[in-house]
Amino acid sequence: MEERIELGGNINLVGFKDIEQGKLVVVKKIVGNFVKKIQDQNKDFQKVTVTLKPVHESKYEINTHLTINNKDYVADVTDFNLFFTLDKCLEKSFKQIQT
Repeated sequence: MEERIELGGNINLVGFKDIEQGKLVVVKKIVGNFVKKIQDQNKDFQKVTVTLKPVHESKYEINTHLTINNKDYVADVTDFNLFFTLDKCLEKSFKQIQT
């Protein structure tokens, strides 16, 4: 089982244990800001799980699993830049909620 980092009880980061500390701080900030944005618009927000899977040591695959009012929203993005990939995946989840 992969190591989980739990933030605030409703945010789980999976697969981030090998990310350097400086990058992890930025990841936590990006995800935290995203959750705040979601909570401002959706009172029924329950949790988000962000899973990182390195691909061939040069790409990052990020999956998000968002639960709002017992409904699941899943998105995934693969790209070369960790922060760009994370932002793109979270934005993809956000767009699903709005439709």
